[in-house]
Amino acid sequence: MKPLSKGEIRVRYSGFIIFASQIISLFTGLVFTLMLTRNMDNGEFGVWSFLFYLTGLFGLLNGMFPFWVTRFVARGKTGAIKTAISANLLLSLAAVAIYIPLAPFLLGYFNISEIYLTLYLIAGFNILNNYMIAVFEASLRSVKPQATGYGLLIAEVTKIAVAVLLIMGLRQVFLGAILAIIAGVAAQLVFYTWLLGAEFRQPLHLGYLREWLKGSTVYIYNAVGVQLTGLVVYLLFLFGGNAALGDFQAATTFSVVIGYASSLTFALYPKMLAVTCPEEVASSFKTMLMLALPMATVAIVMPLSLLTILNSSYSAAAPVLVLLSVDALVVLVGQFYTTCLLGAETLDVEGKISMHQLFRSKIFKVFSVPYVQAAIALPAVYVVLTQVFLADAVTAVLYTVAINIVVHFVTTAGLYGSMRREVKIPIAWKSIGKYILGCLATAAVLYALPMTTTLTATFGKILAGVGVYAAILLAIEEDARDLVRQVWEEIHGNFQ
Repeated sequence: MKPLSKGEIRVRYSGFIIFASQIISLFTGLVFTLMLTRNMDNGEFGVWSFLFYLTGLFGLLNGMFPFWVTRFVARGKTGAIKTAISANLLLSLAAVAIYIPLAPFLLGYFNISEIYLTLYLIAGFNILNNYMIAVFEASLRSVKPQATGYGLLIAEVTKIAVAVLLIMGLRQVFLGAILAIIAGVAAQLVFYTWLLGAEFRQPLHLGYLREWLKGSTVYIYNAVGVQLTGLVVYLLFLFGGNAALGDFQAATTFSVVIGYASSLTFALYPKMLAVTCPEEVASSFKTMLMLALPMATVAIVMPLSLLTILNSSYSAAAPVLVLLSVDALVVLVGQFYTTCLLGAETLDVEGKISMHQLFRSKIFKVFSVPYVQAAIALPAVYVVLTQVFLADAVTAVLYTVAINIVVHFVTTAGLYGSMRREVKIPIAWKSIGKYILGCLATAAVLYALPMTTTLTATFGKILAGVGVYAAILLAIEEDARDLVRQVWEEIHGNFQ
């Protein structure tokens, strides 16, 4: 594979393909979630949600080689893709081999009934899938980043088809749901394998693997830190109960959509690795906020309606969704600063990794952030959940999310300070002010309209709010009009 040139990755185009696919997946994901929440109570949904937090522990190393393959492929290192895929496959098999015998003991430790053991064992396939998805998408990110959007759609369509058959047809809720997820990812992997078929004819480069293993020391350091921050959820599960995790997960179903705006900067990272592109950095940040702010507005103004369409029992978690939406915005900005810092790092530009430089690099600084977050969040959450009177499960979740907001704000401010010294991004305050003005008008319209409780009415109300935001922005913001023109020209060109 030849090195990437500046014109080969189109940041906005790739970002919009991925963003569009994620918006479509929002609807398919909602259909899938409705199949579960309409057939499970809050506690059962908590058990189902915990399954993915638990198997996630065994994905500790799934990004160890993918992190480096994105960087190596972006800089034109041949054979890197085949080497990384082979290495991640071996890691995934080892992770599954550890998970299977431990699953019964883990269920007992977290007081989960043995009737769910078969479900948790089958979930072992999900560990393997996650390892492979991580390495395939990391490889594609530097070659055809938009292909990950198409892959997501393939996975979602397959998942829904299998879920309808097994959940709605055969009434196998838990089993049908996990098999549907596994089948969807398997179809996605088949598509990625087809796209990267030529790469499998390249030779393996054990030299790359040696460099990655050296670099993996800081990745493992980061992965452990990420798992430490994730212990907040385990504390919530242990001290708040199944219902608390169920409420948290229900609210997360909608707040996670705000993070979809990060897809608009998905191709920025390999572009920064391949070339210097300060203009792309500034425009990506503006575009990301242009779409993230209205999504957050909808979630903050309509939490009750959104949660009610899942199940009326989740309506009490409306304040949780409001706080999670604020948290999602803070995390989104922090992720953007992280991308900029990692993209500006040049220690591995020649395909060699110096341990001395690695521990003094921006990569190491970014990878240390989770430890700061865990050091603040874990003691605070533990004290609150064990020492403060909690009236109900929702109160436990509210305290937990509030602590996370403070932690994420502190670390995002630190990332911003570091980034300013490395990447100069002129903040377009005038444009951001226009986005906020559009969001305020959207909030006023949504607030004035009657509350909705059905799926159709809720989405109709959301579309009305989005229409108001789009109309205002197109009227007052030139960049928004230019963006529409670019999208139209891209679509028109593709059809021609």
